Amino acid sequence: MLNLFVNGEGGLTTAGYVLSAVLLVLSVLAGLSLADRGEKKGFAVKQLAYCAMAVALAYVTSFIRVFKLPYGGSVTLLSMLFIVLVANWYGVKTGMLVGFAYGILQFLQEPYFLTLFQVCCDYVLAFAALGLAGLFRGKKSSLLIGYLVAVLARGVFHSLGGYLYWMDYMPENFPQALRSLYPIIYNYSYLLAEAVVTVIVIKIPAVEQALERVRKAAR
Repeated sequence: MLNLFVNGEGGLTTAGYVLSAVLLVLSVLAGLSLADRGEKKGFAVKQLAYCAMAVALAYVTSFIRVFKLPYGGSVTLLSMLFIVLVANWYGVKTGMLVGFAYGILQFLQEPYFLTLFQVCCDYVLAFAALGLAGLFRGKKSSLLIGYLVAVLARGVFHSLGGYLYWMDYMPENFPQALRSLYPIIYNYSYLLAEAVVTVIVIKIPAVEQALERVRKAAR
């Protein structure tokens, strides 16, 4: 049954892409059904529009890579920031839902399937974790603190996937002393590098002012 969706190299078949696309559509529909019924219809439409734009911008900027690591992972042009912004505007639930949808898009962009839980670690849970930035919504420096926490949370799931699956693919002469640290070092190397660049950008006064205007417009 699994061979219907995954080829021998761990990539997706045509049926696999179709299934992933269906899951993406279902996640959007689920988001609509879970929307707060007490909100005004106009706000719900605006929220959906801003979420869609954030996912689109995140997906486009994920293709613009400063550098890419050999075993997956790359420093992109602020792609995580757009998901974090949604969480900062609308809270954890919406942020995690948008992160989930973005994770499916990332899976479609560069699919690799070992097991279902590996896909969850590397794509679904890792990107949904960016929505945890919403925990700091309304607090002082909420965007900055939320972004850093979101990046750290994403790294936890990538590192977990590394421990459970990817370390089995390392060469036999790989130093045993590094096995316990390598998934953490590897995944946080590119995540924190992008985080540093992003923090520098969002602390530029003109960018801070622009993001604040967008935040007010999104409310």
